Amino acid sequence: MNNDAIILDGSSLTRAQVAAIAYDGRRIALDPAQLVRVQQTADFLADKVSCGEPIYGVTTGFGSNADKLLGAHRARDELPGGNPERRDDTLMEELQYNLVVTHAVCVGEPFAPPVVRAMLAIRVNTLMRGHSGIRASTLQALAELLNRDVIPVIPQKGSVGASGDLAPLSHLAIVLLGGGEAFVGGQRLPGAEALARAGLAPLRLSFKEGLALNNGTTQMLATAALALHRMEQLLEVADLAAAMTLDAFAGRTGALKPEVHQLRPHPGQVQSAANLRRLLAGSTLADIPYHLVPRFRTWLASSWSHPQDQAARFDLSWDYVPPAQRHGKESFYARFLPFKGGKKHQPQDAYCLRCAPQVHGAVRDAWSQACRVIDIELNAVTDNPLIFPHMENAAVIEDQVVSAGHFHGMPLALAMSYLKAAIPVLASIAERRLNKLVDPANNDGLPAFLIGNEDATDSGFMIVQYTAAALVNDLATRAHPASVYSIPTSANAEDHVSMGANEARHVLDMTDDLSDVLALEVYTAAQALEYRQDMLNAARRLADRGDLAEFAAKVQGAPGPEQADHAQFRDEVAALMQALREAGEFRAGDAVRAAFARVREVVGFMQRDRAMDAEVQRVCALVRSGALLDRKA
Repeated sequence: MNNDAIILDGSSLTRAQVAAIAYDGRRIALDPAQLVRVQQTADFLADKVSCGEPIYGVTTGFGSNADKLLGAHRARDELPGGNPERRDDTLMEELQYNLVVTHAVCVGEPFAPPVVRAMLAIRVNTLMRGHSGIRASTLQALAELLNRDVIPVIPQKGSVGASGDLAPLSHLAIVLLGGGEAFVGGQRLPGAEALARAGLAPLRLSFKEGLALNNGTTQMLATAALALHRMEQLLEVADLAAAMTLDAFAGRTGALKPEVHQLRPHPGQVQSAANLRRLLAGSTLADIPYHLVPRFRTWLASSWSHPQDQAARFDLSWDYVPPAQRHGKESFYARFLPFKGGKKHQPQDAYCLRCAPQVHGAVRDAWSQACRVIDIELNAVTDNPLIFPHMENAAVIEDQVVSAGHFHGMPLALAMSYLKAAIPVLASIAERRLNKLVDPANNDGLPAFLIGNEDATDSGFMIVQYTAAALVNDLATRAHPASVYSIPTSANAEDHVSMGANEARHVLDMTDDLSDVLALEVYTAAQALEYRQDMLNAARRLADRGDLAEFAAKVQGAPGPEQADHAQFRDEVAALMQALREAGEFRAGDAVRAAFARVREVVGFMQRDRAMDAEVQRVCALVRSGALLDRKA
């Protein structure tokens, strides 16, 4: 047994293990003790068949054909169209074979290999519970597909989510029979050739094995589990993007205080607020006094006289509030100096910053609810009928072979519907933060579109917001729940279905666009943060030189030397210079600075317009890979 293998026993598979199997190529091994139980159930079923017991899907047809019993002899040997290679099959073997080959009818592009690897692992795990009637040898053959990297070609569209994912799982199972197609080493091959390439032989299915292989919630569960794995990372990215943006705004952290969230303790909200506080720890930008923050002014050749500042890409300015305009506001100006720069004199930020814990937290709670459902489903039995070989005092076969409805995907479908509605919400608030960064009416003193634009030729980050807006709109139009539209199947024998396969597939696809929206916010926030830090530190250097006249030249609305308020103005400018000197270096939070450094490894500051397409792709790749959060990812 491979020591690196993940052992499947039907009861302990986790989302993290599914992700490791899907993305990291981890092998699987079957728990020996549980494999004995699997075989005992198959032997029990074979014994009941030999006794002539009527059993759904074994000695009867499927779905609307459930009322048709299989005869002892074939009634259509002379009919054209039969498969001569399978003429020796019993009717029960033919039933299982036909179930698989006639149900493999999906269309569309194939699922990516990680999704199929997840499907294989999940299907093996649920069959390991020992209630499905599959033989141990067949289950081991299914596990070998995964371990030998034979990846069945499964087109993405064709499941209605009850009876389970019949069509896609038939594409998975048909390769075991030597049919269909599979990828081996990245090459798409006929199923029989793929098996031969991997050193495997086609199978003949026994009692109920076709039904065990294709009846269950495996496609929707695999895509849901991988979507939740991605969402876990993107929730962290969303908090990081919000923190970077809040630092770029020199925003307020009062709305993040733990005592605030104790008054409305939704778990996700509390967690997001705590995470934002952690990310902003060490920031000297957040909660900065209003009067310290200068406003961007377009660079001119005459903007800076000192050699140390010649490389500056901006000029700075403050507006002076003369004594005559402070009447009734004396208490405010007792705390803050009478200068208006980049920060508005208001104690609260816009909703996209102030309400980030509430919005991000609500999405976290939707994710947590989906995790609860998926974690149960990963170790559930989802085919039909269910076999209970060890049930004592069973009077009739129906007590031990029970037709039920665990294949119905509605628990997963509704959980995915909830998350599907939450994804555009998280993308939308990120786009609103991005928009605020580039809008000079709302970005608290940063340059329009985050570019100096000295010659009026630059667009800066203007169109980045367009792309984010387009993605948010696309996500919103895809957020409508599939689970509310049941279309009956199988001649109304299956008259209510979940559409959970569509729901989970949509969610997994939508995580890509959410990732890109968050990446666009991070890309833009890095530019804004660099401007904010550089502008504040330039102001501090200017104050450090102690030249009051040089500093006062950056203040608009100053009284002239002949005016009575001039001496007071000079004293207040000196006080502003002193406050800047005492503030020390201006910097973002420690975690924000680490993420900013990772962004700067792939894209630099944009001083003048340049081609941005490759930069956007690099930042999107940085977020998708997880490397923005962890250099080891």
